[in-house]
This record gives sequence, C-alpha cells and structure tokens, in this order.
Amino acid sequence: MPRIQHHRADQTRDRILHAAIREFSEHGLAGARTGAIAGAARVNKALLYYYFRDKESLYAAALEEVAGKVAGDAIAVLELDCSPGERLLRFTLQHFDRNLSRQGFQALMQQEMVRFRAGRSNAMQVIAKNAFEPMWDRAMNLVEEGIGSGELCSVDPMQMMYAALGANVFYFLSAPMVKLIAAINPLDPAAMASRRTTAIEYLGQTIFTDRRRGARLAKAVLAAMPMPENALPERKTA
Repeated sequence: MPRIQHHRADQTRDRILHAAIREFSEHGLAGARTGAIAGAARVNKALLYYYFRDKESLYAAALEEVAGKVAGDAIAVLELDCSPGERLLRFTLQHFDRNLSRQGFQALMQQEMVRFRAGRSNAMQVIAKNAFEPMWDRAMNLVEEGIGSGELCSVDPMQMMYAALGANVFYFLSAPMVKLIAAINPLDPAAMASRRTTAIEYLGQTIFTDRRRGARLAKAVLAAMPMPENALPERKTA
C-alpha cells in the first residue's frame, strides 16, 4: 500500500476507534450502535466492518487502544529523571487526574470489570498483560527502589501502592454516596481541586523518611502539574 494510502487508512481506523470509545463508554457493548459509530467516524458501515470483523472485535480494539494510551502515559511518568519519591507523587497525581480527564476510559473499564467478573470478557486478560502489567511492574520497582535508597519508608511496597492509588479510587467511587449523606459534592471542581492537593500533601508527609523533604516535593509536584483544564463540573460516572 502506498505511503499516503497507508496514512489515510490509519487515520480512518483512528477515527473509528475514537468514535467507538465514546459510544461504548456511554452505552456499553450491548447498547452501543455500530451505525452511530460509523456516523461519528464519517465512514459507512461496510468500511467499519472492513477494519473490524464485528462489534465485539471493535469493542476489544477500543479497549486496547484507550488502555494502551493510559498505560503509556503512566509509564512515561514512572521513567522521569527524578527521585523515586517524586516520581511516585507524580504518578499518583496523574492517576487522580486521569479520573478527571478520561471519563471514556473510566466508564469502559468499569463496564469491562463487570463483564470480567461475570465471565463474559475476552479482552481483560489481554489488556492486563499488554498494558497494565508493564505499568504495574515499573511502579512496584519504583517503590522498591525508593525504599532501598532510604528515601521512602520501609514498608510493604504493595501497601504503599494501595495508599497512593487506592485513596484516589475510593474518592471517586464513593462520591455519589458522599454527596447524599454529607453537605458536600466531591465532584464539584473546587472540591476535586482541594482533594488532589490534600492527597499529594498527605503522601509527602507519610511515605518519605524525611517528612520535610517530602512536603517540599509535594508542593513542587503540585506546582508543576496543575489541575487539567478539561475536568468536568459534574460527572455521570465515578
């Protein structure tokens, strides 16, 4: 295939995948319509099926596309040229911001986890192996490096990862209930901005052997990574 035709084919495939991510994240596999995906991608359905065998294949490709991009962005942070502790702070803050700016990914992964638990997922194991296992291995190695150097507290590395990322997950998953039982809306932009600051400041005070240095690093990381501009005022999913 000539280079120009190959480039156009890649562009067409990318448009289909991006349209599929939006459609599947909003309606799930069962409710998504291939006609709507084709229309959003500006192709006919015959061309859609030229690139993807069927709806299930398109769904799996959409999941792999978005998961690969998310994992790649995370790995880039984990491989920055700074201390393990600073990279862990940046990794945690990026994880929080992903919940703000990648609603399509979050919705798709939540749906796929439900399908996986029900034994209906053919994509989760592939995604875990190709995208998230390399990211997780790097993150765990990072924590172990920080503990070994004396920068981070000597604790079970898995527990440190739970402390860093688990708090983010719980914040968004519990947001609808917190809104019902408390006089706050955790998904309000001001509340999210406060939470992301507090989360990093807390880690700076708790995971570093030198708490003063940890506090300085937390402040520097927050200054270097402002809240995403595309954070939404209110989200449909946690």
